[in-house]
Amino acid sequence: MLSLQNILNGLGAAAIPCHRDIYKAARSCLTDRSMAVRCAAAKCLLELQNEAVFMWSTDLDSVVTLCFKSFEGSNYDVRLAVSKLLGTVLARALTSKQATASTRHNFRRISLEEVMELLGTGFLRGSCGFLRASGDMLKGTSSVSRDVRVGVTQAYVVFVSTLGAQWLERNFSAFLSHILDLVSQSHPKAIQSQMDAIGCRRCVSFILRATVGGLLGEKAQIAAAKEICQAIWKLKKVVDAAMSDSNVETRISTTDITVSQHVLVCALQELGSLIYGLGTTAAPLLQDSSTGVLEAVISVILHPSISVRLTAAWCLRCIAVALPSYVSLLLDRCIERLTVLKSSPEAVTGYSFAIAALLGAVKHSPLGIPHGKGKVIMTVAEDLLCSASQNSRISLQRTQAGWLLIAALMTLGPAVVQHHLPRVLLLWKCIFPSSPKDLETEKTRGDSFTWQVTLEGRAGALCAIKSFVSHCAGLLTDEVVQRLLPPLPSAVDLLTQLSSIYKSYGNSLKTSSTVYRHKLYELLSVLPPKTYEGSFCAVLKELVADLTVPDSQIDASTFLLPPLCHENDLLLLGPLLQETDHRFIEEQLLLGNSIAGGSLEYDPYSIYEKVAKGDSVPKPLPPVLSVISAATRLFGVMFSHVAESHRLQVLEQLLNSIKQTKGSRQQIVQLNVVSAFSTSLKHLANCKGSLGPEEVRRSALALVMGALESNNPLLRCAAAECLARLAQVVSDSAFTAGLAQVSFDKLKSARDVVSRTGHSLALGCLYRYLGGIGSTQHLNACVGILYTLSQDSTSPDVQAWALHSLSLIVDLAGPLYHVHVEPTLSLVLMLLLTVPPAYAEVHQSLGRCLNALITTLGPELQGSSTTVSALRTSCLLGCAVMQDNPDCLVQAQAISCLQQLHMFAPRHVNLSSLVSCLCVNLCSSYLLLRRAVVACLRQLVQREAAEVSEYAVALVKENREDFAPEVNIREIGLEGALLGLLDKELDQRLCQDIKETLTHMLTSMAVEKLSFWLKLCKDVLAASADFNTVASVNTTQEEETAKADDASVLTSDSDERFHPFSNPRWSTRVFAAECVCKIISQCENAGSAHFDITLAQERKQRDSRDDFLVLHLADLIRMAFMAATDHSDQLRLSGLQTLLIVVRKFAAVAEPEFPGHVILEQYQANVGAALRPAFAPETPPDVTAKACQVCSAWIASGVVSDLNDLRRVHQLLVSSLVKVQAGKEAQSQQYNESTSTMEILAVLKAWAEVYIVAVEKQKNQSDAHNHSLKIANSAEESYRDVASSASGLLDLVQTDLGTLSKLWLAALQDFALLTLPSEYASQLPAEGGTFYTAETIENARPHYYNSWALILHATALWLTSTGFIVVDPDEGVTNLSRPVTPTTMCQDSSTRPLVKSPEDVNTDRFHLILGISVEFLCSPRSDAAMENIIACLHALQALFDVPWPRSKIGGDQELGVELLNVLHRLILTRESPDIQLAALEVVRLILFAAQEHVREKRRSAEVDDGAAEKETLPEFGEGKDTGGLVPGKSLVFATLELCVCILVRQLPQLNPKLTCSPAVQSGKHLLLSEDGSRLVAAALVILSDVPAICSPEGSVSVLPTILYLIIGVLKETAVKLQDGQLPLTVAASLQALKGLLSSPMARAEKSRTAWTDLLRSALVTVLDCWDQVDGLLQELDEVSLLTAVTVFVMSTSPEVTTIECLQKRCIEKFKITLDSKDPLVQCKCYQLLHSIFQHPNKTVSYPYIHSLAPSIVGKLQETEKAKPENAAELQVIQEGIKVVTALTATAEEEHRAHLVACLLPILISFLLDENALVSATNSAKNLHEFALQNLMQIGPQYSSVFKKLMASSPTLKARLESAVKGNQESIKVKTAKHAKNPGKTSSIQLKTNFL
Repeated sequence: MLSLQNILNGLGAAAIPCHRDIYKAARSCLTDRSMAVRCAAAKCLLELQNEAVFMWSTDLDSVVTLCFKSFEGSNYDVRLAVSKLLGTVLARALTSKQATASTRHNFRRISLEEVMELLGTGFLRGSCGFLRASGDMLKGTSSVSRDVRVGVTQAYVVFVSTLGAQWLERNFSAFLSHILDLVSQSHPKAIQSQMDAIGCRRCVSFILRATVGGLLGEKAQIAAAKEICQAIWKLKKVVDAAMSDSNVETRISTTDITVSQHVLVCALQELGSLIYGLGTTAAPLLQDSSTGVLEAVISVILHPSISVRLTAAWCLRCIAVALPSYVSLLLDRCIERLTVLKSSPEAVTGYSFAIAALLGAVKHSPLGIPHGKGKVIMTVAEDLLCSASQNSRISLQRTQAGWLLIAALMTLGPAVVQHHLPRVLLLWKCIFPSSPKDLETEKTRGDSFTWQVTLEGRAGALCAIKSFVSHCAGLLTDEVVQRLLPPLPSAVDLLTQLSSIYKSYGNSLKTSSTVYRHKLYELLSVLPPKTYEGSFCAVLKELVADLTVPDSQIDASTFLLPPLCHENDLLLLGPLLQETDHRFIEEQLLLGNSIAGGSLEYDPYSIYEKVAKGDSVPKPLPPVLSVISAATRLFGVMFSHVAESHRLQVLEQLLNSIKQTKGSRQQIVQLNVVSAFSTSLKHLANCKGSLGPEEVRRSALALVMGALESNNPLLRCAAAECLARLAQVVSDSAFTAGLAQVSFDKLKSARDVVSRTGHSLALGCLYRYLGGIGSTQHLNACVGILYTLSQDSTSPDVQAWALHSLSLIVDLAGPLYHVHVEPTLSLVLMLLLTVPPAYAEVHQSLGRCLNALITTLGPELQGSSTTVSALRTSCLLGCAVMQDNPDCLVQAQAISCLQQLHMFAPRHVNLSSLVSCLCVNLCSSYLLLRRAVVACLRQLVQREAAEVSEYAVALVKENREDFAPEVNIREIGLEGALLGLLDKELDQRLCQDIKETLTHMLTSMAVEKLSFWLKLCKDVLAASADFNTVASVNTTQEEETAKADDASVLTSDSDERFHPFSNPRWSTRVFAAECVCKIISQCENAGSAHFDITLAQERKQRDSRDDFLVLHLADLIRMAFMAATDHSDQLRLSGLQTLLIVVRKFAAVAEPEFPGHVILEQYQANVGAALRPAFAPETPPDVTAKACQVCSAWIASGVVSDLNDLRRVHQLLVSSLVKVQAGKEAQSQQYNESTSTMEILAVLKAWAEVYIVAVEKQKNQSDAHNHSLKIANSAEESYRDVASSASGLLDLVQTDLGTLSKLWLAALQDFALLTLPSEYASQLPAEGGTFYTAETIENARPHYYNSWALILHATALWLTSTGFIVVDPDEGVTNLSRPVTPTTMCQDSSTRPLVKSPEDVNTDRFHLILGISVEFLCSPRSDAAMENIIACLHALQALFDVPWPRSKIGGDQELGVELLNVLHRLILTRESPDIQLAALEVVRLILFAAQEHVREKRRSAEVDDGAAEKETLPEFGEGKDTGGLVPGKSLVFATLELCVCILVRQLPQLNPKLTCSPAVQSGKHLLLSEDGSRLVAAALVILSDVPAICSPEGSVSVLPTILYLIIGVLKETAVKLQDGQLPLTVAASLQALKGLLSSPMARAEKSRTAWTDLLRSALVTVLDCWDQVDGLLQELDEVSLLTAVTVFVMSTSPEVTTIECLQKRCIEKFKITLDSKDPLVQCKCYQLLHSIFQHPNKTVSYPYIHSLAPSIVGKLQETEKAKPENAAELQVIQEGIKVVTALTATAEEEHRAHLVACLLPILISFLLDENALVSATNSAKNLHEFALQNLMQIGPQYSSVFKKLMASSPTLKARLESAVKGNQESIKVKTAKHAKNPGKTSSIQLKTNFL
């Protein structure tokens, strides 16, 4: 068959003559016994119908009947293949009318109705022919076999998907009515029993989900939802008619009512799923009053059938999860209807279901519901329970409804429940009899109805408490547990009495007693076993009875056992247990004929629980079955807590009960018992318990071994797992070996399939939980046996199980297995080639073996030796064989093996063939194959994304027809195809993998293929633009701003009707928006050209292939805009986030064509338009909060400088502020109160950010302004514009600042209360804070944490700007009616003085800010954002910028010390330089405050005492009169600690401990980073200020440290730089030294001598620096050291430096430096001497003059011969002249003439005559001019000397004259030039002015 298929494929139309024969051959094969043959035949026929016209024309009926026959007794693969054939043939029949009508006149055109009819007959009557069916129907025997029905269901889906989405849109109403008709009353046969009905409903739901949910885009889905709504209305009319028809008595019996129930269930489920999938995009659908979706669903809540009411409730829940804004609204509506219609039984159950379902939806909605709703619901529930006994007609419904509401209420979590807990516990206590005696009397009274009500009520109560325990674990304190316990014993008593009650009152109690049992078991299994120890025996008895004498004869293995087997082992049991796309309908085949699977009506309580997986309805099983699963779970919990002696009894009893039963019943008992025991082993293993003595082990083993040889493969599988768990619990190697031995012996002797499969799996499982296999001989034995079994070709089952077991052993043996790798590999290969492909399960096991082997070999596979390459070739060969297998799951195995190989030996895997295999299977109909493909892709693209992408595109270009139409790789690449797949795929895990794959591809390729990626994202997002008519709105605004090009950007795309992505879902669009953000961050890492338009354009011109993000800015803005204005809230959030990132990243990019403007400015209309909808009143708060963030970023970015333009966005923030001022009262009652907290804080944070930026801008401007004033006044005009914009921004904020400041302070006060530790909870205000309510305190916390930092900074700036002086006139009087008064500092109104003085208000505010900062900085969580820390430090800086707070902290030394310690700790724990610099700035301000304080004290003391008693002045400052500093109390000590920390961190050599150790080589200089230098400089500034806050004695004790550090920094960082610049640290240390040496303490009488001594030592240290570095002199910067010496000479009192020895050494250093070869050094040296020579104190300056002046003059005289070569040398000469000139000025009269006489010849020698002047070098010319100027000055000053000299030396005179003459000539020439060129004069004048 397969070869025929390939032949047909190759021949195409040429094979027409033999088509009939092939058809006949295939017909017989299609109903063959072997399933593999059926599959192959179906594939062959599928190929045949491409050309054979008769298949879908004349022979259509027979093809259809044939397919139905083929479905009978089929397996999953056959159903998949045949349904594909059937669907395709019918679709061809329907579509190709035109082509064939002309060729055959007798061919009748087939209509849609007929096709549907054909499929419908299959669905309803199965495979028996049309005639025979009627006869059977008369007899009432025929029932459609389920596999036919499931097959037909799949065929429907194939049929529709072949015809495509557009066809479905057009014909949807016909299709819908046909599909719903399948479960309507017109075919009573299909739904005669409840099970059949459930099965059919599932099939119908599946068809609708797969077609409507899978194929249609959002627009079409909304249309479909409207159609479904119409259908619901129609059915409702029928029901209403039937209800009103007859009077109440006969109404119950009318059958018409049930007619519609199944149709309604299907319609409601699909409607719910549709809206759930649409999310917030469904908003327009619900607002459309003509459709009336909500009305329709709510009207059906009163339907007489319970399953319809439940499904309607579920549908409401879906709506509530999709549209959070409807939750409160729907709840209110249902509560209101429930209270009005309390007397109708349908209304009571219907509306209580709806409320419970809605409560279950709350935890899926991020915005929640108002807190008060809990109270309302609790009241309703109590009311129902209390009134239940009043009216017997509805007492049952009321009881059930009351408890259901309480149980659902518990899902809201502890915050809500704690307020109602006492009432719930009271109800719980009352519902059970308080003593056994009461129970006895109860039994004697009552009838079956009262018992039914009682049992229902108690089951409800149990359920409510279970819900409480599982959802509110936080409230389970010991006290609450004590109150839960009392009713438990009587609940258990009732359990034991159930059977007798049941006997006496008959069958009507059967269901309710089963439900009671189930609920009690469920509650006990979640309670801690300690709590019901007393009832262990009674409960265990009941459990054993339930497990061994089950009510039902149903084989429950398929839902009990899979959770107990290991997921890998389940693969053995065929595709039914694996995850497939058809799991939803295939499940019913799994469960055997007696049940069709779960359904909501079996357990209404499941309506509020979380759904397990996916979005489909919960499917609880019938009570008979769920009781068994609850019993096994509870048995598991209890058995592990029972005494060991008791365990033996229980196990014996279980074993006996298995022995006593026979046949099928025995199997059921065995199954229950094994699953219960396996659960208990799981528990024992988890709590590390032991099983007990030898006897217990023995009976346990007997139990498991019995099951290992059961006929049910699932039970064998579970038993093998159970055996492994048993070995784990006993954990004794001898016992484990014994178990293995038993299996060995069995396998050697047994010949039957059952025991061979069971025991071979047991061998594999045994070591799973024991950490692998330990002994080699055991391993050899295992491997030997499994080898033999795996070659047993008589039974594929044995082969499959043995090979699976082998794969486990390979995995578990680890490195021990290396010896066996080669033989195993050859065995696997041999079997792959010899086992027929029809035995897919064997091939799958072989695949797992190969996978395990590759893992074992691991990285060794890369080796190049012959053995390794042989192994590698075998592995690759194995993969190739598996890739050719027709079974998809085997292909999936092949792909995962190749994936492993690629991981370990990437060079050896042929990537292009692998990629082609992956691309072909991207759209396989097998879920597991698709998963394998995407998982493999995910791994490949992590390493080689570009290659994978290229291969995929190349592959598509080569071969045209292999691809499914869905995978459009040719147009949009592999990335686009994956995005398309993501959009269609419903499986969560697969979607997650696709997203990760795309993310990896994006990170590695987005920068290279920028346009491609942006276009992909844009195509996906553009789909949302079709949805909204937004583009047109926006262009009108664009025209205002007259940017036509931009308008075209907004409209051009919506004209192209063709998109590669048709209507992608909102989740895909959200992903695309996230991708845009990722692309921006990738570009940010890639280089600056992406954010610099000039650079980008240049590089683009150079190489047109280059691409830069900034060139796509218009697209980025458009995408963000499209997303931000969508219907879907998720997408709006992503769009706003994208916009935020774009604004932040591009705010500074300049627009090259308009200097002074930025590139974003042209998009302001778009930004405004994107933000405006987010502030509409109906927008959800989380969107508004995000939009506030974007607003503040936009305003703060400074993109728009014109205030009128800014006003648009500013207005939005103002409107939100108005909303905030309305306060708590005006909040909408739609969402939880914490959401309004979120919104308010977002608004306040946004304003804070704008205010902070405005203040900063103004500050920068005033700095710039002062600076520019110094320069000149020409810049006035330009300055004015800029200033206006900054002050303008401040003006914008200023108007609202009064309000804002109050709100900010209130928010900070709330935050301060919320950060209090839990033990102060009692002190918090009872009604909550200003912006949060007491009940929602936990939800509000994160919002405060998110926004407090900026608010704190803004508040500090505001207080600073007012200087803490302003206090509102009405602020003094505080009353409670105004919430926003930051002075109500949680004091009681009675104790508070009525009026607070401004001083008190200010103090409160000061401590509020300081307290919050210190609390946060003390222990910022490790994840605290850097921005928060920096904002906090900036707030402190702002705070201490003004005098009043400084006086507070200066006066309170403890406070200062504490703050310094906190900052010290912060510096230690946070490496960021920004944080450290900000912290140092705060330290400087604290020190400054302390200085001010000391100064103030000294001044006042002097004023008080007068100058007379100066001797007795008390000492101010630290260290008093002893000089001692106390660590922990001393501000000075804390400051020093902090500075040392910074300095040593940057320059470890400063630490004396380190310097002594050999690790640090002294003398090697470090060049610090820029940040490091800034930190060191800041620390030095602080150090030099320290002595000012000490007393004289104190200053003496700190001085050595400070000097050591300052000189240390100088010494360590004084390194020559190329350009002669001083390093920043050196400049800072010299500055600090200067500050220190000129400190008044050096002159204060108490400390003077000590200071002098210390300063002398310091000077010695500086001088010693020279001598230490012998060989390293060239590195050290002499200039810096000389400067330091000069600072000492100049700044200290003369007695420090005038000691002979010191002075000598200093002069010596200058002498050496003067002789330096480096002109720069000489130059600097002259400058320093210049200053020393002018020292006012002659004792200081004279020695220097005497020693150094002669050599300076000598040096100058030498330069006559050597003229300067360059500017540097020139400067040296100039400086020298200046020094001599200065000397002349300071010299005494008698010496002066002598000096002038020396100087003049030198100067004249520099002059040039006019001829020389023309040819001279630049520097010679400059020297000439300099000399002339000096001569002009000196001549007149010392005229007598001058004349004398001129007279005595005629040569000099002549030289001077010619020079002067030449000078005058040149001046003339210049002026002549000016006359010709008058334009230039002005500018030149300006410049000269400037000089």
